[in-house]
Amino acid sequence: FFQMFLSSSTYPEIHGYLHAKEQGKKSWKKLYFVLRRSGLYFSTKGTSKEPRHLQFFCEFSNSDMYMSLTGKKISGAPTNYGFCFKPNKSGGTRDLKQLCADDEQSRTCWMTAIRLLKYGMQLYQNYMQPYQGRSGCSPLNITPMRSISENSLVAMDFSGHRSRIIENPTEALSVAVEEGLAWRKRGCLRLNSHGSPIAMSNMGMSIHRSQSWFHHKISREEAQRLILQHGLVDGVFLVRDSQSNPKTFVLSLSHGLKIKHFQIVPLEDDGKLFYTLDDGHTRFTDLIQLVEFYQLNKGVLPCKLKHYCARIAL
Repeated sequence: FFQMFLSSSTYPEIHGYLHAKEQGKKSWKKLYFVLRRSGLYFSTKGTSKEPRHLQFFCEFSNSDMYMSLTGKKISGAPTNYGFCFKPNKSGGTRDLKQLCADDEQSRTCWMTAIRLLKYGMQLYQNYMQPYQGRSGCSPLNITPMRSISENSLVAMDFSGHRSRIIENPTEALSVAVEEGLAWRKRGCLRLNSHGSPIAMSNMGMSIHRSQSWFHHKISREEAQRLILQHGLVDGVFLVRDSQSNPKTFVLSLSHGLKIKHFQIVPLEDDGKLFYTLDDGHTRFTDLIQLVEFYQLNKGVLPCKLKHYCARIAL
């Protein structure tokens, strides 16, 4: 459920089984529900999501959602993870639409997605309101084309008279690569950790070594042990030298209670060295740029990079 929600770039597309209390009866029925902008529907034919098989259950504009704490005791719900919809102009509990999920994670996912559908635009406008009217500018006409979710790309273009949000991920990546190259060209020399100047040609090869997420020459087993010490939380990661190929690197990442390893391959094009995780489709001038990109974008990875395993200096 959560992966479906986080991978959505427009609105939460949630679907799955829920228990629903039959209207006017004490019995509950397990049905396959589908969340749409217009409301909540259940399928009359198994897990089919075709419109002709979807039957309307509840809409959100004229009803409020509540978490049920005593549904199992009072209404005979099959689990303790209940929630319900109460119409705004309801005279009693007979008009309640009662549901329950199989676990707490599922209930949280459904309730969060429904609240985002109902209040998402208002939340976005509330977030943007403090920035309106600054520097003598007139209030912004906010018409976002997509939802603000964890999977959204956040990129800004400040090259014109007014800043703008870069909506196109391809354009955002191109800008990021150009900025990375410009950053390296701004000075012919940089300082290393000892305060001595180093050549830019060598910097791209070794700049990642000063990062806390980079672990020099550790084995696959050591990487897995470090991640296990941090806990198998989605997004825990580190970058290390490859043991099988000395010219490549490996991104070790925790996802779905498992540790997965992705090879970072150096790629030379027109005399320039790049690094890639997806056979050259997305290229980065160094490992820092690669890590920062996948901290903002999931890309080919199962989840974004969130928490790094810090290298301990002895």
